Amino acid sequence: MANKVLMKGNEALAEAAMRCGCRFFFGYPITPQTELAAYMAKKMEKNGGTFLQAESEVAAINMVYGAAGAGARVMTSSSSPGISLKQEGISYIAGADLPCLIVNIVRGGPGLGGIQPAQSDYFQATKGGGHGDYHLLVYAPSSVQELADLTSTAFDKADKYRMPAMIMGDGMLGQMMEPVEFKEYIDPESLPEKTWATTGTGMKRKKNIVNSLYLTPEELENLCIEREKRYNTIRETESLYEEINTEDADLIIVAYGTIARIAMSAVEEARNNGLKVGLIRPITLWPFPAKVFEKRAETAKSFLCVEMSMGQMIEDVKLSVNGKKPVYFYGRTGGMVPQQDAILEEIKKCLDANA
Repeated sequence: MANKVLMKGNEALAEAAMRCGCRFFFGYPITPQTELAAYMAKKMEKNGGTFLQAESEVAAINMVYGAAGAGARVMTSSSSPGISLKQEGISYIAGADLPCLIVNIVRGGPGLGGIQPAQSDYFQATKGGGHGDYHLLVYAPSSVQELADLTSTAFDKADKYRMPAMIMGDGMLGQMMEPVEFKEYIDPESLPEKTWATTGTGMKRKKNIVNSLYLTPEELENLCIEREKRYNTIRETESLYEEINTEDADLIIVAYGTIARIAMSAVEEARNNGLKVGLIRPITLWPFPAKVFEKRAETAKSFLCVEMSMGQMIEDVKLSVNGKKPVYFYGRTGGMVPQQDAILEEIKKCLDANA
């Protein structure tokens, strides 16, 4: 491991991607993730890779499709409205069973919204923003270090399961600067061979075909069923989360990304005041870590979901708790950030309601 360096989140993600073998980046500038693309523009060629600023987000995601089909580690990045433009291509990539990394540094919406941080793309990321039966692996880091670490995880799991992965952070995470430690560079040639890739037959095998169009209903149904089996395996084995002080908690706060850090400060203050409060931080938003909620619903009196949205993750929390305990909500939106004191007030209200 190298020494720690002070870096902005967007730049740390770009550096981490190159270190774990990404050699192709296709994107288009949009605030608040433009530094990621700018960093790639400076560094990618020096690392033997290709950076290309496409003419649009639509063009960029279809370039990702092409490079992924050829077996390359490839990524794109954007922010909310730009991700919306990429959704058709993301659905094609999922339908062709191709691995890639998509980064969304979320800003407020809907529409052009604003350039301040938000978490209101949760539905888009976890429920399938494009058409058809598909999922993305969705990772929600809460620090610059975790942003770098989960970039490597996302590429590895995307390759393992042959599906797109997404790193979803908010504008604060992309713009904040923190110390970060990186892994050493790996040689892309050292990665496991992708026997399905369109790399040329060498006159030694049948040709590989990358495609998402299947005009025979039975064939398309069988492919969707097989893909769902893979998704069910992922649901069972790949969910990530962090639990803090939940064993004896009367109230459990649920928050992800940078908001989880603010919520944790509120939990610590509540504990200092003698209140039994804990935190569950989902790290994978898909697959959602439902089992930990099923377990804690047996002991906690209630849950409080804190988000930078009008309430989106709360639906998965409610489904996981399955009506066993009340699930409350506190959120800010439009680029407004929940504050520690306000979360603490909500904690007291929830505890009073279930005293």
